[in-house]
Amino acid sequence: MKEITLDTKIANLLNDYDNMKDILVSINKKFKKLNNPVLRRTIAKVASVRQAAVVGGMDPLDLLNQLREAVGQGSVSIEKEATNNNTADIPEWITIEAKDTIDAEKLLEEEENPLAVTHNVLRKLNSGDVITLTSSFRPEPLIDEFIKAGHEIYCQEVSQDSYTTYIKKK
Repeated sequence: MKEITLDTKIANLLNDYDNMKDILVSINKKFKKLNNPVLRRTIAKVASVRQAAVVGGMDPLDLLNQLREAVGQGSVSIEKEATNNNTADIPEWITIEAKDTIDAEKLLEEEENPLAVTHNVLRKLNSGDVITLTSSFRPEPLIDEFIKAGHEIYCQEVSQDSYTTYIKKK
C-alpha cells in the first residue's frame, strides 16, 4: 500500500484502504460528511490529509499518525510548520455587500458540489465582487482551490461548527 503523507488526497485513502471511511469517522465525528456521495466524488479528490485535519479542527500531524497507525504504517514526526491560524487582520473588503451567499451544508444535502456551484456563481460576477460561503466546518480544500484561481479569501469562525468564508473575485 502507498505511504500516507500530509499531502495524500482523501479520495486516494478511501480507494486504497478498506474501511478507511469508518477509520476517519472513528477518529473525528466531523468526517461523517464522507457519507455524502457528492462530497466523496468531489471535495475528497482535492482535499489532502492536512486540509482534512483543518476541517476536523485537528492537528494535521495527529490525524496523519492516527491514519498511519490504523493501516499499519509507523508514526512520523515532522517539524511543526509555522501557521498563520487566521490571525491576519480582517480585510476591509469583507465589508463590501455580498452579491450572494452559498450554503455548503444545504448543497451537500441536495447532493450538489459546493465548489462547482461557487465557481459558477463567481463566473457571473464582476471583478471585486464578494460572495460568502457558509459551512459547519472550515472549508480548507475549497479555500485552497479559490486561492489557486486567484480570488481573495477570508474565513471566519462565527461560532462552534459555523464558518463564513468571504470570497472576493479576482
